[in-house]
Amino acid sequence: MFRFRFLALFAVAAFVANADTARAGLLPVSVTINPDGSNFRWTYAIVLPTDSQIQTGDYFTIYDFDGLVPGSNAQPDGWTSTVSKIGPTPDKVNPVDNPGIDNLTWMYEGPTISSGQVGLGNFWALSSFGTQTDSYFTATTHRTSDGKLDSNITETVVPVPTANPPTTAPEPATLALAALGLPVIGFARLRRKVA
Repeated sequence: MFRFRFLALFAVAAFVANADTARAGLLPVSVTINPDGSNFRWTYAIVLPTDSQIQTGDYFTIYDFDGLVPGSNAQPDGWTSTVSKIGPTPDKVNPVDNPGIDNLTWMYEGPTISSGQVGLGNFWALSSFGTQTDSYFTATTHRTSDGKLDSNITETVVPVPTANPPTTAPEPATLALAALGLPVIGFARLRRKVA
């Protein structure tokens, strides 16, 4: 988990250093997973980078959030959340999206938030799973420089069911040893009783 946070913060720093040549919308800079009753709380800390602003209608989507506990989404003021099996996906990005698993989308409905690396707060939802896998995060914002709509895609982590270990049958050699050993143990007990 520490490695993921470090890499996310490094990516944000690299982005800010190259703001003239690279543009991006919202970024999930850290993801934390904590037990919450019999479920797990997945919290995404979202940052608005330099040269981006958020206007009403801008949004981000986290794809394939497995094991979602219905109605558990939470967000800062000014945001609303929806759940859907497909998308929504901004133009010109192509995330992998499993149509059988829920996607989480948060849409902004407040006043314009100006540019300049700003933490937007924590967005979270509960899942019945605490194991993570890689997935996608997409977002739409507006560029400060020219006001045009900007879309981005990046990786994040989402819940996935824990794989059950395969049930295995004993190997023939193990069965053979047990078949030889049990009579020997029985014979030894019988000798102790007789003696």
